[in-house]
Amino acid sequence: MGGPWWRDTTMKTKGTDNMVQPLKSKSGGSPSDTPVSGRAWLMLALATAGFAVNFWAWALLSPLGPRFKESLDLSSFEQSLLVAVPVVVGSLGRIPVGALTDRFGGRVMFPIVSAATVVPVLSLGLIGHSSLAALLVGGFFLGVGGTAFAVGVPFVNAWFPPARRGLAIGVFGAGMGGTAISALTTVKLVDANTMATPFLITAAALAVYAVAAALLLRDAPGRTVPTEPLGRRLATTARLPITWQASALYAVAFGGYVAFSVYLPTYLKTGYGLTQADAANRMAGFVLLAVAMRPMGGWLSDRLGPVRVLAGSLTVVVAGALVQSFTLPLAPVGTIAFLSMAAALGAGSGATFALVALMTPAARVGSVTGVVGAAGGLGGFLPPLVMGSLYGAYESYALGLALLAVVAAAALAYTLTAVRAAAEGGERTPRTGHRRGHGTTADTTA
Repeated sequence: MGGPWWRDTTMKTKGTDNMVQPLKSKSGGSPSDTPVSGRAWLMLALATAGFAVNFWAWALLSPLGPRFKESLDLSSFEQSLLVAVPVVVGSLGRIPVGALTDRFGGRVMFPIVSAATVVPVLSLGLIGHSSLAALLVGGFFLGVGGTAFAVGVPFVNAWFPPARRGLAIGVFGAGMGGTAISALTTVKLVDANTMATPFLITAAALAVYAVAAALLLRDAPGRTVPTEPLGRRLATTARLPITWQASALYAVAFGGYVAFSVYLPTYLKTGYGLTQADAANRMAGFVLLAVAMRPMGGWLSDRLGPVRVLAGSLTVVVAGALVQSFTLPLAPVGTIAFLSMAAALGAGSGATFALVALMTPAARVGSVTGVVGAAGGLGGFLPPLVMGSLYGAYESYALGLALLAVVAAAALAYTLTAVRAAAEGGERTPRTGHRRGHGTTADTTA
């Protein structure tokens, strides 16, 4: 195409954005002084709410996994498969949904994804929980809710200037706390009412959000819109180094979070003999801490750089997984190990997308987010299957946690070598020290 990679000549700009200023302002101010409009914060809040509601739906089957295992006489592997199917579908679905968001914007895609998720939620609640086959089919389509992540990242990214994107995308990422809503309420609602109750409530929340999003969401005035065909855009995305660097890291950071959020109730119930309700509550605590740390990871990345935050986070994961591989008592060592990993995985997830915002051209953010988000989801798909298989073979989870430590150590080494070299090579211009490659309107025209 000619010219540096961050100057994307295949995109066009819709409108102007007076609040999101170019990096190189005439006043010479630093990027952190760039003003952000009140509407940008409102759009961030709406996108985060949508992410949370869709993730709430996406995680409905996980807290009920032990109950389905008993009522349907499932094996450990079948139970793991049940909770993993929505994860893998939602993950792979992020690739086309992210690319479609680049083209049509979050204003169109958020209502569509939310409305589409209503159907499998209602089906599972009313008729789809009487057999493993019905649950797997319902879980397959429930995966649509997991694609909301690939809608929100490019939507939020377009509303915020580069120096604020780590925090903004980290705040949006806190919407993954929707899994905590599911963990805290699903079992209790079933016990107090019927199996259909949590599904009906979630379907109503999705429908309300779909209508609200259609009425209130607005794409950023300076949003860049690609003009290339979808296939060509995905091919170009595959050639960007950041796509695969961030994918590898997100598969460990967010994949670890997803794996624990869907499998921790089973792990605690089987490995420590906790009740289903107690295990679900502890999983909710894990999720809430990870959610709280995700914006912190983005905020720290804006100030320290995402590579440093990722390196610190992965170091904590290695240590926590090694400690827990000895299956020590939950009080206090096991609890400390799990909570430390929760904080580290949340911060690492936020730092990964701070890196994406730093290194990705504007018209590619949705496409890159789709691929990276898919990698993160797939990273969460495999561990529950591995853990279930290993427990079935050895009646112990120790080897699975040791494998997590090895994978996290490999990701740490990769972060400190290839990823750091790429970030240092593309992060700053020689003269001004300003970041480049963020993909704002200014980046493509300056």
